Amino acid sequence: MTSEQLRAFLLQRQVPFEERAVQAGTQFRCQSGEIFNVFDSGRMSFQGKTASTLSKEVAAWDRPAGKTAVPDTTEVESQRRSGPDDRVFIVYGHDQTARDGLELLLRRMGLRPIVLATLPASGDTIIEKLEGYLGTEGNIGFACVLLTPDDEGNAVGDPGPRRYRARQNVVLELGMVLARLGRSRVAILHKESVELPSDIHGLLYIAFKERVEEARTQLYRELESAGYRPKSEGL
Repeated sequence: MTSEQLRAFLLQRQVPFEERAVQAGTQFRCQSGEIFNVFDSGRMSFQGKTASTLSKEVAAWDRPAGKTAVPDTTEVESQRRSGPDDRVFIVYGHDQTARDGLELLLRRMGLRPIVLATLPASGDTIIEKLEGYLGTEGNIGFACVLLTPDDEGNAVGDPGPRRYRARQNVVLELGMVLARLGRSRVAILHKESVELPSDIHGLLYIAFKERVEEARTQLYRELESAGYRPKSEGL
């Protein structure tokens, strides 16, 4: 078995995983707890949840009798390029109510919200975690970033009133998803009271006063433009 075959196998089954180089091979860490090490020699080793259904499937597939089940890597890559699946990334700060509202809205559209803060880290930093999930899951083709009034501040020496701002980590993560997905695939949903990051032009800003539900129509259109097929019931 090769790392390309295992990668295609996991992608075909829509198993979230992180991939990293190890000595003389590649390691695949699945979100569900399985760890597969594929070495350049073709040998495999199993860690984590070795008794799970997924581990058993991979073990059976690795035996000669199971190799007919290996997916065609060209076909899988073609599926990945054909368009995004139903997952949408969410980045948010301290406003749990806004996050819950956005999750509910996306689920009503028939989509699967993926919240960065709730993803297993496997010992990684938040930046490594974000890079891993956006870099290896392949078909997450859109992100919603919530900018809510979590902090206050103003320029040094400015005697004027303080302005509401998003958390610094949210602005950092915004920059990262922009770099990974591109400007047309990132929607920045913000409360009208929030000061927007400066010197970032040509981005998709969607304002709402109190409830994310107010942005539903514009978000629906942007998801459609990005190749998703959101449900329109109740919108």
